[in-house]
Amino acid sequence: MSASDSCEAAPEKRTLSSLLAGRVAKRPKREDAGGLQQAAIQLLEQQQNICALLREVGVSERPSDTDPWDVLHTRNGEQKPTGGVPSAASAALLVRELRRRARRLGVPVAALSVTMVVERLKEIVGEGEDEARGLLTSSQRVQLCVLLESSRELLSQGALCPKLLWQEYRRDQRVPDLEVVCHLHFYNILTLRHIIESDEDARPWLVSQLKALCGWTPARGGEETKKMLSTVVGVLVGSGFELSPRPAAADRKAQLLCCSALDDLLFWLLDTVERSPMPPCAAAELWLEVFDASLCGVSASGETLQRFFTHSLTQTLTYKPQLTVSDAVALQNEWTFAKSNALLTSLFRKLAVVFGVEQLLRHLRQVLETREVNWKHVLCFLSTLLVCNPGAQLRLRELLSGLLSSAFEGYDLESMITAFLLARQGALEGPAVFPSYGSWFKMSFGGGGGPHAASKKSLVFLLKFLSDLVPFEPPQYLKVHILQSPYVPVKHRSLLMEYVSLAKTRLADLKEPVEDMGLYEDVSGEGAASLQGQAVQDVEKAVSLFESTGRISATVMEASIFRRPYFLTRFLPALLRPRTLPVQADARTSFIEALRKADKVPAAQYSQYVESCQKRRHEDAGAACSDTDDEPVEALSVQLQELTQLLDEASEGELSARLSRIAHALSAVFPGGPVELPGRRATVVDVILRSFCQCVINASRAKPPNKQSSWASMFVGTLLGNAELLSALVHRLRDLFRNQASSLGAAHQLGLAALAVHLHAGAPRGPPVRLLGPVRVDEALSSALACGTRAGMLFCVRLCVAALSYGICRGDAVPPEQRQDYVLSGFYKKLLYLIPRLSPETRASPVAAGGPRGQEPPPGPWLGAAAGATWREAAGSLWRHPAFRQLQREPQYQLPLSEWLAAELSVQRGDDALSDPERQEYQQWACWELYLPRPEEQGGCGGDTRILCSHLLRAVMDQQLSSRSVETQDVRVSVTGTCLPDILSRLQELVYEMQVTDLRHGTGRPGVCDLLLESASRRCASSAPAGVSAELGLQRVLDAWNRVVLALPAALLVKVKPDGGGATLEVDALVEHVNRLQRRACSPVGLLSCHLTSHFLRGLLCAGARCGRPGEEVNNAWSQISVCCPLLLVSAAHWWERLSPVLSSLWRRLCDGELLPAQLQLLEDCRTWACRLEEGQLLPAAPAAAAALLLAASLHRAWRGSVSGGRGLSELHRQVLVFLLFLCVKDHLSSLLDPQEETPRGAASAALCSDLLLALVDCADWLLLFHPSERGVYQPIAAVMSDQFARLMPWAFYSLLLRQSAELRRRAARSPGFLRTAVPCYAGLLRLFLEGGVAEPPQVEPFGILSRAKQFLLGAIPQTPPGAASSSGLRELESQCSDLDPEVAAALSMHLQPESLSPEMDFL
Repeated sequence: MSASDSCEAAPEKRTLSSLLAGRVAKRPKREDAGGLQQAAIQLLEQQQNICALLREVGVSERPSDTDPWDVLHTRNGEQKPTGGVPSAASAALLVRELRRRARRLGVPVAALSVTMVVERLKEIVGEGEDEARGLLTSSQRVQLCVLLESSRELLSQGALCPKLLWQEYRRDQRVPDLEVVCHLHFYNILTLRHIIESDEDARPWLVSQLKALCGWTPARGGEETKKMLSTVVGVLVGSGFELSPRPAAADRKAQLLCCSALDDLLFWLLDTVERSPMPPCAAAELWLEVFDASLCGVSASGETLQRFFTHSLTQTLTYKPQLTVSDAVALQNEWTFAKSNALLTSLFRKLAVVFGVEQLLRHLRQVLETREVNWKHVLCFLSTLLVCNPGAQLRLRELLSGLLSSAFEGYDLESMITAFLLARQGALEGPAVFPSYGSWFKMSFGGGGGPHAASKKSLVFLLKFLSDLVPFEPPQYLKVHILQSPYVPVKHRSLLMEYVSLAKTRLADLKEPVEDMGLYEDVSGEGAASLQGQAVQDVEKAVSLFESTGRISATVMEASIFRRPYFLTRFLPALLRPRTLPVQADARTSFIEALRKADKVPAAQYSQYVESCQKRRHEDAGAACSDTDDEPVEALSVQLQELTQLLDEASEGELSARLSRIAHALSAVFPGGPVELPGRRATVVDVILRSFCQCVINASRAKPPNKQSSWASMFVGTLLGNAELLSALVHRLRDLFRNQASSLGAAHQLGLAALAVHLHAGAPRGPPVRLLGPVRVDEALSSALACGTRAGMLFCVRLCVAALSYGICRGDAVPPEQRQDYVLSGFYKKLLYLIPRLSPETRASPVAAGGPRGQEPPPGPWLGAAAGATWREAAGSLWRHPAFRQLQREPQYQLPLSEWLAAELSVQRGDDALSDPERQEYQQWACWELYLPRPEEQGGCGGDTRILCSHLLRAVMDQQLSSRSVETQDVRVSVTGTCLPDILSRLQELVYEMQVTDLRHGTGRPGVCDLLLESASRRCASSAPAGVSAELGLQRVLDAWNRVVLALPAALLVKVKPDGGGATLEVDALVEHVNRLQRRACSPVGLLSCHLTSHFLRGLLCAGARCGRPGEEVNNAWSQISVCCPLLLVSAAHWWERLSPVLSSLWRRLCDGELLPAQLQLLEDCRTWACRLEEGQLLPAAPAAAAALLLAASLHRAWRGSVSGGRGLSELHRQVLVFLLFLCVKDHLSSLLDPQEETPRGAASAALCSDLLLALVDCADWLLLFHPSERGVYQPIAAVMSDQFARLMPWAFYSLLLRQSAELRRRAARSPGFLRTAVPCYAGLLRLFLEGGVAEPPQVEPFGILSRAKQFLLGAIPQTPPGAASSSGLRELESQCSDLDPEVAAALSMHLQPESLSPEMDFL
């Protein structure tokens, strides 16, 4: 082996560092240090290869697994100390050798060291000049670090010149290696700033190297690449955008160079975006990361970073301004956030992160006013800003207002077009982000306060601007300008019409003529809706208006005439879409039927619609969803799944971006078109619900709702922007709550509860939901929670506890004035009802604002709801929470007594969570302890038992009216089904206590009797105005009231009035009640039911028994009733055979065996007399004290249906006969009204009428029955029959007469005063036919009785004796018929000839 070989091999065995380290243990004495140094120099002189020496000197003793980047990346670029011989000592040795060799060669030391370092660099990096070469390997990087460590020591010893080093390196490297440059910067040998300032060609190679670095992605070089990019960009930003007070020429040059380099890379990124929209370029994505404020802000101050981002934003907005304003007007629909390139929107989001919204919009306006811009970038930036910043909407409105003001102040077209483009771009992002373009246009120009209304010049400026836009406008904006035209004074209306004509012409050219415009079109900004989609919206609006008003809207009627092509080809096909018709007609079916009746639907088209609906009924509902519909659903599912995974680490801007794309996908699934796909709709809604529930569970595992981001509000805001989706979502939630509650687990309930909260909070921004009518979302969801069964109660309390817990917790993260937005009042009231009902322990502490004093507030209710606690524990925690209790102060969160009663009456007794004793205990607590002492303004009774009684009575009647039809007239309250018997028991307990209290204290306040009768009066007074429907409604109300009263003690209906030392009966209120209300609802007419009559009479006896002289008081009261209340008298006589045993037994119990009072005994005497007369036994006389009406009623009852009736009529008093005739006429008229009545009874009534008429025909008294104004002593009959029945008396008059023989009719016509009765009755009969108040029996021809009555009257007029009527009376009769029947009036006029009557003698 040669000597050289030995020298070359020696370092491989043991390096100089190791030799020196090995001698540390044998360190010589201090006085021998000089000798040691001399020996080392001699050893170095033997080393002829300087490069090899450099490889030995400074070789690190660090472990092989140490990452050199960890060493390099230290603060201020300093390297951590390493092991081995101190670097200063090794550097000193190396410097001495370099100087020795330099003296020998005659060159500077710096030149020699530079040559040595450059040669070593070449060995490490390689000779290649490939611009696209990759990063160094780990081995190369370690060697480079060792070399640069030694070089830094040489630099510290003054043996290395950095400038010379760069010159020598650049001489051999056409394109410097960026990693070497970065290492030179790290080791403070050559800074990047110095390189940039000294190298005139730095910009080209630096930009090319950065592009190559971004495009080269080795398997293990990702972190090194990002660190290098961060370093280089930090230097470029700091050098290019750092402000100095007096920059030198070199500094200005460096600034320009750094700015240019960054601009080149930004333009490269923008070009990449334009060339490759999908998928994004990996190199561009990597460069995009340098715009993270946290990455490039390490070596730059905050102000410098803002200047850099401002500059980059300006460059982006003004890059390649090739698109004209007309291009922007036509194409901006494609530049929304969801449709834009993800790289571009990410760039805008990163550039905007260090600024506020107001700063960004101010800068945007400045750029728009001073520079030529790229409209695509400008509008995409605005969309990004709106989507990712919820507060940007208000600032944009302010910007638009300012632009419009500037435009009209200086008539500046640029400001005008800018405002319109920005407003349209905001509208394109949907109503959750910005109002629709139609709303903005109407708000800006729809009123007289708009900027265009200041002068004619401003108006002309606006219309001229809109006219200039017409050739470039998309059709949807032209439609907005026509449908919501700007406000124009009347005198300038012609200017507007010129524009409208131009716009209509343009729409016709675009094959979207104005005839195809929607009836209620409101462009949302998402582009022109299809004709079919707009027609569907028109149909929904028209059906909604029809449902609320009951009439076809004027817009639809006008369209059917003036816009017939659209109506026939668009509107009707959308309305008559085949569907499965509901069993009960809904609003849509009723609307179609109304159009058909108005002859607006062609018969053939309607027939086809009916056939298609019948076919649809037999088709499988799932067949409507085709295979091609699965693709958008799957895409939506993927996006929702990605959103679920994104919640933990995503920022608000990233969530907004993701949700914007979800909204775009939803618009593809729910386009609002005419095709209904029930299967797809249900699938999408279920996917959304599952995704939201999963998001809630994932987010709640880490943070409570008040610590979470606003992802849920943003998610729901996306749903609110699609009316069709919102409707389907709410209907699905209602179906789950009503029909599938048992299948929902705890996780589902938590998620759906949170969704309900956010739907309620976002309700003001969303459309109403259509159920039976337009309702709010919270009302729709609350009404779906049924609490009638045990299972329903438990589900409702769990769901509402979760919703209230979530809402209260979420409310802690918002301002106090917005907290109630997260608490559903309907859910809150459900808990106020259910928690005390199901948890008796909570009744001891009813909800009151503030809670018990001295008690620590419980933990947040959401913890219990989300942690899987039992519903009792969660409900108890929520019940005690201060925030829950404080809501009771607000009126909308109070549960009034009326709503509590409605909820309690809806409970099914057979499936209640409480047993009968538990339910009784709970209801008594609620009535007596909760609501009775509660103030009235809080929904209670204020301590007044009468108010409580009124509420109970009203609730019981409401239940009766809702559960029973008019035909169901059972007099007993049902004891099965609902809790009505329980509430009725509470009412009985209450009225008994009130009665006892009134008796004991004798207060002057209205008693229970007044309360009961006044409640009936108020309820009947609230019915509809006069008419058949009002009478039917009154009858239903009184039927319900009667059923309730029959369940209460009878003694309550008659007042006992203290009078000195005794007491008297007061029946005025009862008499008024019967005369005013019961009279109008009797069935049959003129007769109270037996149960009600018995109740009234038993009440009279019970009340009389409390007086000092019971018999006398009852006689006095019944005497008053006989005179003032004929209906009760007639009813008592009619039912006396059944009532007598009951009342006699009651009176004997009350008065120690006494007989009935004389006035009631008179009823028995009359009944006995009538029965004997009916049997043919002639009595000396009728009871002397009996009134004629009582005798007639007794006879009517005895002869009713009897074939032997009518015997002994001649012996009866005339008044008795007239009253009896009235009662028989009443029966006859009832048989005419109800032909199905028993024939024998109707025939008997008609026969008895004939017998009575034969007995009375020669006197005028019987005519008074049909003459309301002249009845005299027969006036009581008016208090027996109803007003509707009285209107039919003319019909009864002629029907009765025309059944008689000709001789009897002739005798009747000659009766005194016959014409005074016959003519008004004929006029009344005519009015009945004209009003449709008479129904002919099936066997009678229509109008038969009217023609026969006319013939009879025309024949009777000449037969009237000359002195039977005065001329003035005949003229009055003539005037009554002149308009109704001129022929009868002429006959009466002929009867007024001068020779027949003398006006001068008329006074006789």
